[in-house]
Amino acid sequence: MSGYDAVVLAGGAARRLAGADKPGLLVAGVSLLDRVLTALAGAERIVVAGPRRATGREVVWVREDPPGGGPVAALAAALPLVRAEVVVLLAADLPFVPAELIERLVAALDREPGPAGAVAVDADGRDQILLGAYRTAALRAGVAALAEPAGAALRRVVEPLAPRRIRADPDAVFDCDTWADVRDARARSGRMDTAPKRRDMTGLEEWTEAVKQELGIELDVDIAALLDMTRVAAHNVQRPAAPLTSFLVGYAAASRGGGAAAVAEALRQAQDLAERRGTGSEPGA
Repeated sequence: MSGYDAVVLAGGAARRLAGADKPGLLVAGVSLLDRVLTALAGAERIVVAGPRRATGREVVWVREDPPGGGPVAALAAALPLVRAEVVVLLAADLPFVPAELIERLVAALDREPGPAGAVAVDADGRDQILLGAYRTAALRAGVAALAEPAGAALRRVVEPLAPRRIRADPDAVFDCDTWADVRDARARSGRMDTAPKRRDMTGLEEWTEAVKQELGIELDVDIAALLDMTRVAAHNVQRPAAPLTSFLVGYAAASRGGGAAAVAEALRQAQDLAERRGTGSEPGA
């Protein structure tokens, strides 16, 4: 078989994560989305359905219609941008999915008689339809057969294809649906080699988890974004501005109700201010 394209579903409300940006959560210093993109090293084109985010690899972005319309709506929006005859369909919350499993799924479509798809199967025998390879034409036909993609169950598209079932290791199909899953992924990431790690980030994550437990707080911390903000503040203002600004960001987020979204917005505002100070466009610079 020639090459393949990929569609990564990176939308959703992450209700069990209190609305946090799940694909952007860090495991060993690498976002969940970037870890999935690393596993798709063999893809010729990757279409990501969801809000734009910074990624380590160039991708094509698309949004489902309406936003939040579910996986089938996202797939319907992404498929017109797929060029290859085979497309790998992945969720964006699989921190340890290996490139080897992706290649096995794609290779399964070469067997005779040729199946319309191949999906990973977990240790309990459950099909992981958001970890599979499919013939693009078959997926398009399945989506087109639905009267309305928004709100439809993805199994209505996939199950009629009778995909080949490929047994996968537990780590490969592990996904992050809850904060407990995210903590588990971070705790296990030291022994995993499916994604590159940013230097010195693992130790910072371990310290962050220890501080959170000591203080009795439950909040995902975007360490990379926080360090970026403090770097800009230290450079454009003076070094003591970094810890001082971090404190003020936390206080502002708490006063706005707390949560990952409030922290992210306060971080953005503080970094914008520090960047303006560096350009001399802020009074007092």
